[in-house]
Amino acid sequence: MSISDLGEFGLIASFAERLPRGETTLVGIGDDAAVLAMPDGRVVASTDLLVEGRHFRRDWSGPEQIGGKAAAQNLADLAAMGADPTALLVGLAVPAAESADWVQRLVAGLAQECTRAGATVAGGDMASADTVMIAITALGNLAGRAPVTRAGARPGDVLAVAGVLGHSAAGLALLAAGLDGPAPLIAAHRWPHPPYQAGPEAATLGATAMIDISDGMVADLGHVARASGVQIDIDSGRLPVPVLLADAAAALAAAPAPGTATGPGSGGSSDSGGPLGWVLTGGEDHALAATFGPQTPLPPHWTVAGEVTEGRGVLVDGQVFPGRGGWVSFGDKYS
Repeated sequence: MSISDLGEFGLIASFAERLPRGETTLVGIGDDAAVLAMPDGRVVASTDLLVEGRHFRRDWSGPEQIGGKAAAQNLADLAAMGADPTALLVGLAVPAAESADWVQRLVAGLAQECTRAGATVAGGDMASADTVMIAITALGNLAGRAPVTRAGARPGDVLAVAGVLGHSAAGLALLAAGLDGPAPLIAAHRWPHPPYQAGPEAATLGATAMIDISDGMVADLGHVARASGVQIDIDSGRLPVPVLLADAAAALAAAPAPGTATGPGSGGSSDSGGPLGWVLTGGEDHALAATFGPQTPLPPHWTVAGEVTEGRGVLVDGQVFPGRGGWVSFGDKYS
């Protein structure tokens, strides 16, 4: 059955049965607008857009993975502010001839990621379009904490990261080369799993600045350095570079190259410096990078990976990073 057969409201009704609804949703799907309880008195809001062929490919990712990825990249922005994810508003445009089952599976993936993050889907809108587009507004609750922005890093702070780095970029390179493994890396590109709880945790620990690594570690830390008026020096020797990334680099080196893999998370071409290059410039794993006072006791899932000093910009091992530090939204294309 196609979407046009089921109709907009029939499809929305089928979504409502599948989507999580939490205690903070006072009025949810089915009315003109949602009503949410925000005990903190403040709302953290973020929005993002995914376009087929630009941010995902349907021949590489199933609908559940596309939905899960759409939710994850929005929910990660809330965590990067130190907020607990509360709710999503979802705008979805799809071709009218698309099957209702495909769309319901996309919504199932979105709902699964919301459940993992502790969020709900409070409402949204649907429209017909020639290609799939997903627009999400994410809402979060600070629970009494101060928001952690990009502008608070201070000389003497340490840089630390939580979550995986480089997995999505390596997965994208493998997909572009027509390879099917290592499978965990391809899975990471199709559907990242951000460390949501690390964001509020960092805020509680007194993080001075924080950011979601969506475009690449070097590029995103550049935003923190500019906003804070400091220099951030990444110590590459302290970054986790798992064996899986070396396995991916070896597989790519042994395979004929059908072309380059440029897209969000790739940090440029598939030969972007190998394992360490993926870690430094690959995005879409949605790890968190934060700065902390030097005496802050950090849990083991936070890895100290550099320091904040006087100056401007981002260095890697004391040197200016050669080449681009990550994805450029209006300069790259998804392939």
